[in-house]
Amino acid sequence: MKRLTASCGLALALSMPAAQAVNQEIRAMFQPDPSQPGKNLFVNQTPNSGYCVAYPAQCAESNMFSIEVPVRYTSQRNLIPGDGISVQVPANWRRLTVTNRDTGETEVVEVRITGIGSTFHLSERAQDLAGIENKFQAHDRLWTSNGWVYAGPPCRNSPVSGVGDKTYRFFWHTPVESTCIKTVALPIPSMWFEKLDFAYELKTPNPLSMSSGLYTGSISYSMGPGGDFHMGYMMYPDDNNLTLDFTLDVQHTLKVDIPPGGNNVTLEPVGGWAPWLDSGRKPTRIFRDQLFYISASSRFKVLMLCNSTGGTACKMGSQEGNSSDFEVFMSLPAGISGPGGPGANVTRHPLRFNVWAGPFQPGLYVDRKPGTLHFEMTPFAIDFLLRPGVTDRLRGNVTVIWDSDV
Repeated sequence: MKRLTASCGLALALSMPAAQAVNQEIRAMFQPDPSQPGKNLFVNQTPNSGYCVAYPAQCAESNMFSIEVPVRYTSQRNLIPGDGISVQVPANWRRLTVTNRDTGETEVVEVRITGIGSTFHLSERAQDLAGIENKFQAHDRLWTSNGWVYAGPPCRNSPVSGVGDKTYRFFWHTPVESTCIKTVALPIPSMWFEKLDFAYELKTPNPLSMSSGLYTGSISYSMGPGGDFHMGYMMYPDDNNLTLDFTLDVQHTLKVDIPPGGNNVTLEPVGGWAPWLDSGRKPTRIFRDQLFYISASSRFKVLMLCNSTGGTACKMGSQEGNSSDFEVFMSLPAGISGPGGPGANVTRHPLRFNVWAGPFQPGLYVDRKPGTLHFEMTPFAIDFLLRPGVTDRLRGNVTVIWDSDV
């Protein structure tokens, strides 16, 4: 929460061991950028691991992120010609709910897996299995459709791979959620995928409509034959569940600056007091418009406190016992909507004593744009104050609070 004020048993539980699982945090953050006020997007803060660390240029070209998790898939029998290593991942969008730890507000995040990779190990050298000494050609001959750099359709291959005598590092893009198969051409006594690399894509909510704070939530995937992360019906993982723990960090800006001297407001008629003092011509308006500058990236509300019996009227008085009423209105810069909804400009919005006004919602990040507090006496107050024979100076205090905790 940002608030800106301007003043013018011990328990033991026993249970069966839980199934093994892997947890991976994915973190994204929103901070308003004054240089790009229209950019209302979260920025991924999760460090790359796996494929994008080994081949950063490839990932940078496609704005791809990858994560490596310590899950090993191992063949449960010999692989014989005609066997298929069928790879499938959750490439369709899946939804999860994230919750603000402080306010309990919820938002929806969507995630999909856009690529899968690993380094697979063979029990013997590829050259020995294929009967040729060129390791690249030997790896290609183990499969009916060249090596693993050529992804089984509908998956798409990445242009680089890492090839060893017994190992092959690969990465496939998964544009759709479907099985991608590589078919065994020569007997392979055993093989295993050392670790699991995956790429992902996120759809995050509009941060301008979210309160500041940490939003957390999780989504779980099954691993193994027939599961969400399927690497072949003869390939079994040493963990059977992968949970992605999401943290969205929303760091909004709410700042109000009043120019020097702006906390002392003098109400005057248009053109000053001379017409009244010289000729007794009663002014129709006694007011002051006070400029302020606001920076805001999320909804906020406004509260006015003053000497008041309620409603829009604030009181000022003097040591002589005279008193009068005035009202306070607020205008906000373009780009901030009022309670009327999107596009509803905030112009001379009346502030009421001890009643929150708003919420006010920026449509984009507003960076130090001018707004105005309008202080104005009512016609009745002017008539009451400017009575014959009355000479006085009246004073009063007003506190205006801008609060992002809506």
